[in-house]
Amino acid sequence: MPDQDSVLVGHLEFLYGEEQARTTLSHLEDLVRSWSERIEERAPHPLTEKDVVLITYGDSIHESGERPLETLADFLTRHVGDVVNTVHILPFFPYSSDDGFSVVDYRAVDRSLGDWDDVRRIGSELRLMIDGVINHVSAESDWFKAFLGDNPMYREYFTVIGTDTDTASVFRPRMSPLLTPVHTAAGPRLVWTTFGPDQVDLNYRNPAVLLAVIDTLLFYVAQGARMIRLDAIAFIWKELGTSCIHLPQTHRIIQLLRAVLDSVTPDVAIVTETNVPHDENVSYFGDGTNEAHMVYNFALPPLMLHAFHTGNTRVLSSWAADLDTPTDRTTFLNFLSSHDGIGVGGARGMLADDEMDQMAERVEQLGGSVSHKDNGDGTQSVYELNINFLDALEDPALPDVGTALVARRFLASQAIMLSLRGIPGIYVHSLLGSRSWSEGVDQSGNPRAINREKLSRETIEADLSNQDSLRHHVLRGYRHLLARRASHPAFSPEADQYVIPVDASVFALLRVDRGDRGFVLCLHNVSLTECSLHIDTTAMPLPESIELIDLVGGDLFLLEDRTLSLRIEPYQTLWLTEDTT
Repeated sequence: MPDQDSVLVGHLEFLYGEEQARTTLSHLEDLVRSWSERIEERAPHPLTEKDVVLITYGDSIHESGERPLETLADFLTRHVGDVVNTVHILPFFPYSSDDGFSVVDYRAVDRSLGDWDDVRRIGSELRLMIDGVINHVSAESDWFKAFLGDNPMYREYFTVIGTDTDTASVFRPRMSPLLTPVHTAAGPRLVWTTFGPDQVDLNYRNPAVLLAVIDTLLFYVAQGARMIRLDAIAFIWKELGTSCIHLPQTHRIIQLLRAVLDSVTPDVAIVTETNVPHDENVSYFGDGTNEAHMVYNFALPPLMLHAFHTGNTRVLSSWAADLDTPTDRTTFLNFLSSHDGIGVGGARGMLADDEMDQMAERVEQLGGSVSHKDNGDGTQSVYELNINFLDALEDPALPDVGTALVARRFLASQAIMLSLRGIPGIYVHSLLGSRSWSEGVDQSGNPRAINREKLSRETIEADLSNQDSLRHHVLRGYRHLLARRASHPAFSPEADQYVIPVDASVFALLRVDRGDRGFVLCLHNVSLTECSLHIDTTAMPLPESIELIDLVGGDLFLLEDRTLSLRIEPYQTLWLTEDTT
């Protein structure tokens, strides 16, 4: 096995050439040595069925007179501390736009939220995920201000492009201009801004930028981070004449970050966020040992939405049947909702354009909006559906189906996500049964605000205490699903999974523990119609006859002569396992 220095040198030479690599290595070794003395080394955290990530802003829940991070910590302890063991606090740094993703200062906590003591306190109770927003920084950051002032140290921190440069081949995830004109002390410049003029892309061709970013990520580890989410990582290396997405240099940088983090403390996991077609997304696992430990499962949200819109699981089931990772050291972060909208890019190649257009039209009928990307040829494509996921499941033709059914339908979608191999990532508004926040869109002009409402703790607690409220139904049902999931080793990310062909309206998945500790047959009805199932289990690793119990509802079923016959109600979830009572 190659030693650490040779691994790092190999990556640096690929990025910068032999001479510059040697100089950069010396600085990198100093960084690693310095942080290793300050960071306690921990063994890798073995992922199990008990691992669940809650995704939230630092101020998603607020209470008058209290710092939001304190409120968040107390709320998590009170309501979900027994069913959630990891929290992803979305960027809590000072920022200038994009609700935190235009970072002004990587090393500071936004004073309106709290301080590093609050962050570390949460990290002492739960595994903590911190964002590495390392593709770009705010135009108001000290780094960019130094660039504008022509400070020699920062002169090459950002990508400057000539006015006559051809950028037609560059992949565009936004409709905004790729290049933004700015005035510097050295004259006018055009800087690269993938996501908009306030988010200026860093120049990783300059090794000083890479070293500064590594120093920042190790600082996060020292503050308690056990997972690092690499935001928009696919875009970080620019090479004119290419699409500037998924470039070999990008993968090498991730491999370098993995090697550095592994050398300091192998307990830290890298999670990549790449809203792209599935085959491209999974490339960030690398060879299964050298890049991301976890990849956001971006195909899942649009495929789930399609299944519930059509009452048909065929596309979802076909995709899930081939879902795999390169090694048992990697897994998916399965999610359905996030601070962003529902990106559809992950399902390209599985859903036809007209199917995506139909989903987009339905979302607009439900009060949401649709964001597009520039295809570079004068056309646009649907890129993101901006709507709360619970509302996105609605049927415009059935506007009032009652609170209980709304919750049941929503929880059925979440149960499918929870049953899949991987680690669940649950957005706070999903856990709390929130609805679309149209007022936020009107106030901010940002379509993504529809799923970013800041909630008063007093209001939430009142809703949760009201047994007729949607929040009460959703949180109670979600907590039950999480507890049931945590109770069975067949839901471990290492357990096997098999998609079972049954009625098109039912998503059926068999999870089998590799340690011979049992199985769970997961059945989920995505339609408003009751369904009769007669499942032949001959090809499944199950006993010929056995009594089964539903982990969710507690009902008993009989598997007899390798046949399981049952009826599954609209939007019902059944998780069937051997009855050992």
